[in-house]
Amino acid sequence: MTDFYFRGNRTVRRREVVKLIGGAGATWPVLMLAALTAWFSAGRLLAAEHHAIPVVVADFDYEDTSGETEDKRAAHTARVKAFPVFLRERLAREDKYKVMGLDCAKVTCSADSIGAEDLVAAALKADARFLVYGRIHKMSTLIQWGSIQVVDVPRKQLLLNRLFSFRGDTDEAFRRAAEFVSEMLKDATLKL
Repeated sequence: MTDFYFRGNRTVRRREVVKLIGGAGATWPVLMLAALTAWFSAGRLLAAEHHAIPVVVADFDYEDTSGETEDKRAAHTARVKAFPVFLRERLAREDKYKVMGLDCAKVTCSADSIGAEDLVAAALKADARFLVYGRIHKMSTLIQWGSIQVVDVPRKQLLLNRLFSFRGDTDEAFRRAAEFVSEMLKDATLKL
């Protein structure tokens, strides 16, 4: 049994419909649409990157005065190393920022390891507009304090110097704190 379809004033067999839909004649509009989509997407990405604010996030320093009896230095060190990574990832998701690398002579690129002035110099060398750095201080088993500084690198001017606290000594607590800090950064840089 042959299936028939009506196309306009004429009857078309099923094979002809398949040819019209899936044949070479039907693929060029799809390819053209894909090419145009890629063209305009690339232009948008380039435009977004062109207007994105270059920012570098230094490693964070850590201090523990909690007096915990159990030795958790390895876990705490890993979480503090992950904190700026979380922050970089969060900022990179925004079209507003272009997260860049910070080249330092030391393994840890933080204010305590090389000094704030050398951090600013390294950020200037990276052509960053903003430098973000700070520290985390474990006060007790549950409470952490953090400080965050944002420097306008070309002007060498401190734009933000803020304390924040967060509860928890888990990877999730550090991730949530990084989310909170990224919102603070957006608020501070929107004013410029």
